[in-house]
Amino acid sequence: MAIEWDEVKSSNIDAVGYDKDELSYVYIRFKNGSVYRYDGVSDEHYEGMMHADSVGRYFNEHIKGAYPYEKIE
Repeated sequence: MAIEWDEVKSSNIDAVGYDKDELSYVYIRFKNGSVYRYDGVSDEHYEGMMHADSVGRYFNEHIKGAYPYEKIE
C-alpha cells in the first residue's frame, strides 16, 4: 500500500497519512525520518489534528498514548 502523505507545518512532524478504508490507520512521519502507524484513529481526531493550530500539540494530547501504534520505519 502506498501512503498518501499530507505535509504539515510542525517542528517535529513532517507529514501525516490517513487510511480510513483499512482500520482507520494514521501514519505520522517525523522530521527525523521515523514513521509510526496509529491504529483505529477516529475521523474526529484525524480532522482535528489536520486543522489544529499546532499539529504536534494536538497529536501529543489526543493521539499519542491514546491509540495502539507500531513503528514501521
